[in-house]
Amino acid sequence: MSAGKVAAAAMLLLTLALAGCGQKVEGNAQPLGKGGGGETINSDFDKLLRECEVVANDKIGGIVGNAKFVISSFSGAVCMWEIEDAPGGPAMASLNWYEMGTLNNEKTTNDKLGYTSGDITVQGRRALQVRRPGDNDSCGVTAPAADVGVVGWWINYKPGSAHPDPCAGAQKLVELTLDLAR
Repeated sequence: MSAGKVAAAAMLLLTLALAGCGQKVEGNAQPLGKGGGGETINSDFDKLLRECEVVANDKIGGIVGNAKFVISSFSGAVCMWEIEDAPGGPAMASLNWYEMGTLNNEKTTNDKLGYTSGDITVQGRRALQVRRPGDNDSCGVTAPAADVGVVGWWINYKPGSAHPDPCAGAQKLVELTLDLAR
């Protein structure tokens, strides 16, 4: 391409870009949280992690194995609980809630990770029970959320320890979450 054609193309792109930036928006600027309809925006973010409160710590501890010492934390789209006094030693429970997730997407992801996924039923809905290969100390259950997306729980016990069935616990936590989400 000649230098003249390159310059002409560049000028055309610059003209198109500047034309898009030159729009005038009618109306009056409003302060944050005042869209004109009287609504306000909670800029304190005090309810940001409420999904982590969907099941109480004492219920999580009871399901994991009558554990009393539960510490919660949050990372990305995942709520986590460290359970210090679980059967066989420390354990972990985690909750994920993906608003745009689907069971088919979860199955595809699990397959890519080499996990085994099997269909189960939770409260009359198709759900997935997920295990890592060769790992009998952890299990996850994912089900469609009450309104949109998917919700999943994982329980991870100390490897090789004597503990309750992690799949039964994960399923119970999903059932409680779906009950509370209604």
